[in-house]
Amino acid sequence: MDHFAALRALRAIVDAGSFTAAAERLDTTHSAMSRQLRQLEEHLQVRLLDRNSRRLSLTEAGRDYYREAVALLERLEAADDRARAGQAQPSGRVRVNVPQVVASQELPHWLPVFLARYPQVALELSADDQLVDVVGGGFDLALRIAPSLPDSQLVARELARCPRILVAAPAYLARHGLPRQVADLHSHTLLAFNPVAAMTPWQLHGPRGAIVSMEAGQRLRVDATPALYAAVLAGMGISLFTALTVQEDLRAGRLIRVLPSWHGGTRCYFALYPHARALAPKVRALVDHLAAHYAAASGAAG
Repeated sequence: MDHFAALRALRAIVDAGSFTAAAERLDTTHSAMSRQLRQLEEHLQVRLLDRNSRRLSLTEAGRDYYREAVALLERLEAADDRARAGQAQPSGRVRVNVPQVVASQELPHWLPVFLARYPQVALELSADDQLVDVVGGGFDLALRIAPSLPDSQLVARELARCPRILVAAPAYLARHGLPRQVADLHSHTLLAFNPVAAMTPWQLHGPRGAIVSMEAGQRLRVDATPALYAAVLAGMGISLFTALTVQEDLRAGRLIRVLPSWHGGTRCYFALYPHARALAPKVRALVDHLAAHYAAASGAAG
């Protein structure tokens, strides 16, 4: 029995939740995964997993063994990464999860430069506005845009922070006029991003700490930010975006900022990656590249 291969198989089965998904993750077969787990259990003379037709679960002994096995594998992988880091340029495939607005609006500003700088790195990009399980989904890195993050077993590196600002297309403002004060928004079409069924009012922050709650989305609300962006560009109404998302549109005149003294709260850009695992050179290169890009972009937007 290849002991380390069996440990990797156990980790993949538990993380993926099934033999089939684990086999796909390790590029092997269901039968090979089952055989490695069986050999490991026979070697230990203890049952590690309870299996039935619906789900897999660790036994009590399996939970303790899994925790120590993962720690051992992470130390080994970290040692491997450190050894490789001094010998080679970052290389390999990086699985990344990003919000849809990053994929559609911001990615062109940082991805081509990164791929040109690191020709041996390939990205597998997943764009999703729903929160995904970074570890369970097999992602090396995830980007999040949020006011803050809940505590988790992930490392969160803050890349940037910026306000959400009100914007509209020139064509919309030509037809409906430019709001002069926040109360004017009641007579305008406010387009909302709502990834859940319930409508959430905007909380607009203004001068001297003023906060105004504003209903939005009566005419249009969407659960995908690229659709919201397209609707605003098409002159359908006013909406909120992070300043980093629309700064190029503002410079080019495709969008105009509405009520510059008001904003929809601050949003932070975070890079998330598994907590106890040392960053592989390919992942560290991407995180550092994103940090440099967003630091520069924040300075330009500010």
